[in-house]
Amino acid sequence: MSQESLQVTVRILDKEYRVGCQPHEEEGLRDSASLLDERMRAIRQTGRVIGTDRIAVIAALNLAHELIQARKTRPVTDAESSRRLAALQRQLGEALAKEPLDASGEKV
Repeated sequence: MSQESLQVTVRILDKEYRVGCQPHEEEGLRDSASLLDERMRAIRQTGRVIGTDRIAVIAALNLAHELIQARKTRPVTDAESSRRLAALQRQLGEALAKEPLDASGEKV
């Protein structure tokens, strides 16, 4: 069963926006709006970019660039991490099955 959409009001550069989201997404939406507001205010304070639309585009480009850089530097994907963890668990299970240990970790 799908949940009803919420209408959440966020404030970015002193302007309110109503955005629809699922109840479990509200905190993330508010955090995202807060981050965007911070970035846009910082760009506006430099005085080099004039106009809300331009400020929003520059902020979006900066955030997209950071996201792309983070994806490039991330060593492995979640799927790769899960695969490695499963392999380690399997190896650990096999090793423990070969050499039973008592509660103190000593070989039996």
